[in-house]
Amino acid sequence: MPNDTLSQALREAYASAPSDVVILHTLELRHPSFIDDEGANIAIRVVRDNSNLNAALEATAPLNPGEVVEFIAMGFDLELPAINTAPVPEISITLDNVSREIVTHLDAAVETQDKIEITYRPYLSDDLQGPQMDPPFTLVLTEVSADAARVTGKARMLDIGNKAFPSETYNAFRFAGLTR
Repeated sequence: MPNDTLSQALREAYASAPSDVVILHTLELRHPSFIDDEGANIAIRVVRDNSNLNAALEATAPLNPGEVVEFIAMGFDLELPAINTAPVPEISITLDNVSREIVTHLDAAVETQDKIEITYRPYLSDDLQGPQMDPPFTLVLTEVSADAARVTGKARMLDIGNKAFPSETYNAFRFAGLTR
C-alpha cells in the first residue's frame, strides 16, 4: 500500500537507491521547558549523519515554520513497531553520545506534566527545501531514560482509544443541574 505522505522523489529514492542521493533522517524534540537563554521556546533537532544539516521546515511546523534551521549531527536509531494488533503502536528511539545540553533539557522536562513531542522528517541530500513527508509524523515520547552515553525512550502515536468521549468534562460549576 503506497504512503501518500511521502513525496514522489522520496518514493523513487527508496525504490531505486541512487548512489548520489542520501536520505537524511531527522528528529525534532519539543517541550515547553526547552528554552534558550532569552526565554524563547526552542527545539532539539538532530540528523542521523556525520555533519550538521541546514534544511527548511514545512510551513506548518510548530516552531520556526518555513525557516531554514540547523539539525545537529548525532547518531540515533529508530526501531519501528512490530506488525501486530497492539492498540497503540510504539517505536523505540535511542540517541547516542548526547550532549550535556540535551540531558539538561530532558531533566527540566521531567519536572513537568507536559509531554515531549518528537517529529520525524526525512530529507533528500539533493533537496533541502523541505521535508519529503507532508505532513511529517509527530509522536509523544514516554519512558525516557538517560545515562552518560545515550538517551532511550519509547514514542507512540496519540492514544485515541483512551480519549474521553465526548471530550467535554461535565462538572457542577458549568452544569449546575448535576448537584442536588
